Amino acid sequence: MAGFARNLALGLLLLASAPLSARPAPVEVSEASISDLQAAMAAGRVTSAQLVQAYLDRIAAYDRRGPALNSVLTLNPAALADAARLDKERAKTGARGPLHGIPVLIKDNFAVAGLPVSDGTLALATYIAPVDAFQVRRLREAGAVILGKTTMHELAMSVTTVSSLSGETRNPYDPRRSPGGSSGGTGASIGASFAAAGMGSDTCGSIRIPAAYQSLFGLRGTAGLSSRAGVIPLSSTQDEAGPLARSVTDLAIMLDATVGADPDDPVTAAMAGRAPPAYLQGLRPGGLKGARIGVIRALMTPELMDAAMRDRTTAALDRMKAEGAEIVDVELPGLDPVLKAASVIAHEFKPDFAAFLSRHPGAPISGAEDIAGKGLVHEAIDARLKQRVSAGPRDEEAYAEALSKRAEARRMLLEVMEKARVDALAYPVSLQPPPMWGAEMMGIGTCQMSAVTGLPALAIPLGLSANALPVGMDLLGRPFDEQKLLNIAYGWEQAAKPRTAPFSTPPLANRKAPPPVPFRTRTAQHGPAADIAFRFDPLTARLSYDARLTGLTNDTPVALTLQRTDEGKPGPIIATLLKPGETKARADLQLDTRARADLAAGRLYVRLYTHAHPLGLDGAPLPQL
Repeated sequence: MAGFARNLALGLLLLASAPLSARPAPVEVSEASISDLQAAMAAGRVTSAQLVQAYLDRIAAYDRRGPALNSVLTLNPAALADAARLDKERAKTGARGPLHGIPVLIKDNFAVAGLPVSDGTLALATYIAPVDAFQVRRLREAGAVILGKTTMHELAMSVTTVSSLSGETRNPYDPRRSPGGSSGGTGASIGASFAAAGMGSDTCGSIRIPAAYQSLFGLRGTAGLSSRAGVIPLSSTQDEAGPLARSVTDLAIMLDATVGADPDDPVTAAMAGRAPPAYLQGLRPGGLKGARIGVIRALMTPELMDAAMRDRTTAALDRMKAEGAEIVDVELPGLDPVLKAASVIAHEFKPDFAAFLSRHPGAPISGAEDIAGKGLVHEAIDARLKQRVSAGPRDEEAYAEALSKRAEARRMLLEVMEKARVDALAYPVSLQPPPMWGAEMMGIGTCQMSAVTGLPALAIPLGLSANALPVGMDLLGRPFDEQKLLNIAYGWEQAAKPRTAPFSTPPLANRKAPPPVPFRTRTAQHGPAADIAFRFDPLTARLSYDARLTGLTNDTPVALTLQRTDEGKPGPIIATLLKPGETKARADLQLDTRARADLAAGRLYVRLYTHAHPLGLDGAPLPQL
């Protein structure tokens, strides 16, 4: 074990420290689709090894430096060798399919042979997976390159992504915020183009919340669609595993490679009698035209939902209607208490976790009892873990009642869909924006409608809100209606092109991140004036300034402000650079997502206020960056 750890560390060091002259020529992979990358390899413009190196360069630039997303936990030291082998195979016999040579990332509760599988906990940091999880094996068989493992919320127990092993993972759209969870590392890394696509798991929103918070497509499939074998469980009844991607096409490609029956996961017996899905082949343009979508408006009230997210969701529904979808409001009276009583996570975690470890020997622990209360977990899950471990033997009567509520919730949702004659139900993935680190996760969740019923739910991006943060919507369908959901999403994607790349991880230039940008502005050439030297870091949205006032004579300064324009007119003050009586100052400002977007669009200006000019002198615009 110690020898493997040393070899792994050496491999990571070599990847990071190899001289530039020894590496393949750089290629641009930011926002590149699987299809684009595959076409480039087929045409001989790039190799898989070059793609691997390009993603490693991005991880080196942005995961520990710059915005420091902290989304990739372990790199695969064999990734470059695996890619080179696949390049030789392509040259000799051709590509296996659309994933041949494509780098992907895997959540750290999936077993990847030869790599640690920690489930996000320090207690399992040295546990090396002997064999691949089912879906990882299928990805390898399809020709994918396993680039590494992503961070996750410890033991998958919540939806913010923090753990005793990796600490906090950050959102590339605002590194001060959470990426969601528990598949937050996969969400952040795919949102930041650290790989072409990635794998996550969802017990109640753990694929769909990170997808929504990173402007991705993420599917929680029908119970039984995909095998969970080799994935450390949180709840054997509620767990699902599947992909996150930047486009519907990429999601379909990943699904084609990973779904199907597996004798090691009995729930997939539901797939045994079905024809193998062909989601990529089944994609059809114009999927919104004629689609009938039932909207759960009760979840979108001003009391429950963030106003900027609500506006974006309403606008998206209007656009769907304009593209030919029938939008109908549906009501679900009595569903909420049934959903709340239907979760089985608390009943299943302890025995399921122990059962997995007993089937996969070699771990330093045998169950949750070995880590609860022993200083081995992050404080974010400490109380919850202690509660679940101290609960004693499972209350079989309460467990049976929860299972019966699952069946009741499923029946209620299917009946509503049938009565309303809708193809899918639509509702917000999250009612509040990604929480700031250190703040509580706010708002009522919506993840249970799929998680406790086994019905498929596809998270789709709706674009950015007025606060420049991603907004997502769930499309809930009937059992094994994934193709219909994908086609609705495909129609939306083609019409609205809702994805915007995050500001904090732009394309590299010669393997390097863009440097800070210096600029100056002056409010006036004569009379009272402010001369300000700025320095803006495009990776962190930190704006440094050195401001000095001139030409005051007998006038007295009141304030120097940073303001945004409001439809071309003077707008509100967002920061005070100089306070009353100050004539010079040097400081840093951390721009929020909206202010950063305003700076990028040229909507910010500075203005000087004095005793002689209490309503302000003419403002000076900041350049568009």
